[in-house]
Amino acid sequence: MPRPSRRAFAGSAVLVAVLAGCSSNDATDTTTGASDAGGTDGEISIDHAFGTTTIPAKPEVVTTVAWANHEVPLALDVAPAGMAAATFGDDDTDGLLPWVSEKLEELGAEIPVLFDESDGIDFEGVADTAPDVILAAYSGLTQEDYDTLSQIAPTVPFPEIAWGTSWRDMITTNATGMGMASEGEALIAELEGQIEEAVAAHPAIAGKNVMFLTHVDTTDLSEVSFYTAHDTRTMFFEDLGMTIAPSVVAASEETDEFSSTVSAEQADAFSDVEIIVTYGDESLLEALQADPLLSQMPAVQLGAVVNLPGDSPLGTAANPTPLAIPYILEDYLAELDRAASAGA
Repeated sequence: MPRPSRRAFAGSAVLVAVLAGCSSNDATDTTTGASDAGGTDGEISIDHAFGTTTIPAKPEVVTTVAWANHEVPLALDVAPAGMAAATFGDDDTDGLLPWVSEKLEELGAEIPVLFDESDGIDFEGVADTAPDVILAAYSGLTQEDYDTLSQIAPTVPFPEIAWGTSWRDMITTNATGMGMASEGEALIAELEGQIEEAVAAHPAIAGKNVMFLTHVDTTDLSEVSFYTAHDTRTMFFEDLGMTIAPSVVAASEETDEFSSTVSAEQADAFSDVEIIVTYGDESLLEALQADPLLSQMPAVQLGAVVNLPGDSPLGTAANPTPLAIPYILEDYLAELDRAASAGA
């Protein structure tokens, strides 16, 4: 999944005008089932990386920004008023991943307003949806982004680390922001059961040391870029009964970022890696095996590499989200199983 770039918000006068005319009391409720949110009579307070957000107990109009946050309300049978359009793994280019389309059809809901976030948050688009709450528990919002969104509606950003919110914490935080904390807990328990059942059918991957390379540029293999132990893709390995390679854990202790880079001359530091996951196709493995330095990594030598295609929904499989987990998990496990058996 690509990380969105940042842009300075130009046209602040336009945003001010939009904000002046934006009131959730006058908005049409475009959500489904939000009125059934299980909040208390009091307000909801959520602590996060930028402070504390206070939200009405039962927000009716829910809008989300950044990757996958919309899947939490959808999984809880609430259609958001607006959400980020999918730009990765969207094979039919309609801005919706298949599990999102399927859920919207199940709810009988119209497609929400889709924000183009290829160049940053669409603040005007968000304001136009007149939200009561903006969910962004899994995101890389800056302080400026948060401040601007908070002028539109109470905003729930990431708890601690940008792009470092686990799928469980994303559900917990966003569900709480909707006044549906207990429903969020039930959803987590349901997904944990599905994961446990699916993983049991793939004993070959149990305990394997894994690392996740970022998008590899085969024209320049002078560096090894990887997702750290702070990234959700890497954290998900442990849900699947595998182990984040100790070398990756050690490298992650030197940064709070979701990714890091070392020189290819240091590739031998990852000699404990038994499976590599990354984005690409068979030509990528060929390029790695032909490289004099990276080919020394045992996983590369054995071909124990999972190449996730970025142009199909399977490319998003490694990034766990509430609706994607049950939809794509078996396909992902099958790929990991194949890699675990490489060279056997």
